[in-house]
Amino acid sequence: MALSEPNSTGWRDSLSVKLLALTIGAVLLIELIIFIPSAISRRDAWLNERTQAARIAALALEAAPSQRVSEELAEQLLENAGVMTVAELGGGIRQLLLAPDVPVGGPMRSIDLTTGGDGYFARLGHTAATIFSPDDLTLRILDESNQEGFIIEVLVPELPLRQELSSFSHRIIGLSLLIAVFAGSLVYLVLVRLVVDPMRTVTEAILRFSQDPSKISPQQDRSERRDEIGLAQNALADMEQVVSDAFRERQRLARLGEAVAKINHDLRNSLAAAQLVSDGLSMSDDPRVQKALPRLERALERAINLTQNTLQYGKAETPKPVFQTVNLREAVEEAANEALSGREALQWKNEVPEERMAEVDPDHLHRIVTNLLRNAGQATLEAKGDEGCVCVECCKEGLRLSDNGPGMPQKAQANLFRAFSGSVAEGGTGLGLTIARDLARVMGGDIKLENTGSEGTSFIVFLPG
Repeated sequence: MALSEPNSTGWRDSLSVKLLALTIGAVLLIELIIFIPSAISRRDAWLNERTQAARIAALALEAAPSQRVSEELAEQLLENAGVMTVAELGGGIRQLLLAPDVPVGGPMRSIDLTTGGDGYFARLGHTAATIFSPDDLTLRILDESNQEGFIIEVLVPELPLRQELSSFSHRIIGLSLLIAVFAGSLVYLVLVRLVVDPMRTVTEAILRFSQDPSKISPQQDRSERRDEIGLAQNALADMEQVVSDAFRERQRLARLGEAVAKINHDLRNSLAAAQLVSDGLSMSDDPRVQKALPRLERALERAINLTQNTLQYGKAETPKPVFQTVNLREAVEEAANEALSGREALQWKNEVPEERMAEVDPDHLHRIVTNLLRNAGQATLEAKGDEGCVCVECCKEGLRLSDNGPGMPQKAQANLFRAFSGSVAEGGTGLGLTIARDLARVMGGDIKLENTGSEGTSFIVFLPG
């Protein structure tokens, strides 16, 4: 199957650009988290500075004769303190200490610092509101006075605080951007060197390999790193080696299978001609011919079965099952008629109940039972002669096929379902059991060797459902 050409990655979709943007965004987020409490602290410090300056101005007023100063000195004190008016509250009386000539008007917001100020989130809300407040807003700040039991009231314009916060914000934003670009670039370069470049190498290797699995990357692509990236690179190199070897092996097997199929085709034609000759020889009265003819017929039968099994095993895929309701006894009897043909000396027992039904693929079941009975019949007949017996019965898993033959050698048991390895008979291929198990599994069942020994062998055929 041809693989489609992978699309090239645009710069917007590249891992490097995403990594740089993510790094800068993370740094800016951290700076924002730092900026918020810094802005609140800056606001608190500004308010405390104004109340402290108001206290100092009030002390200057207390030091004056009769606690009165001229209008010119009062304006100078207010200007130096950066406030509009200063008053003291106590005993239910509000005493104006310093005041301008023009009365204070416009919208006003009160801030009480006498109890340590508002909570964190309230201060956060006030700080954010300051940025968007009107220019003529006045702040009324309440704080502890110089005199015990009194509260100092200070009126200040909010505009200087907004300008202070704006200037502070601009400095922080500029510094944050500078730090973000510097830190982001530094982290970006490090990550590109440690992560992106190795991942790009791995990606390019995967894309090259997807286009031609028969080729693998050179051995110098293996990494000396011991981290996850290095492990991924080395695992990819190992996978490429394994898959490439398997791919080349599959190509060789495909070419071999094609050649075997052609040979089988010609061989079957030759065997068919030989079988016609053997049929003609059966009419001969020559005792030597009659003596040798059974061996010739068995040899031809084995050769024909070999070609058929080889062709069936060489198919790319096992046919998908078409499930039907099948009478198991009739299906087993039909398979036995084919598998045990020519072996009439064997005792054959079909102990499947007549009413037993199953949802299976009839063709698959026929081939499974035929292969198992043919193997059992051949081995049992050679070992026991007319005392040999082959039996099929039902069990909770499905079907049990048993014989009273000589059992299977250990080597055959170890390679039971491996093609060209598990045969007991001389010259056999072991394809019968391999094909039978493939057919059973594609139906959702399986085949298992139940037991084998000097008293015989039995297989369990697991049926679906």
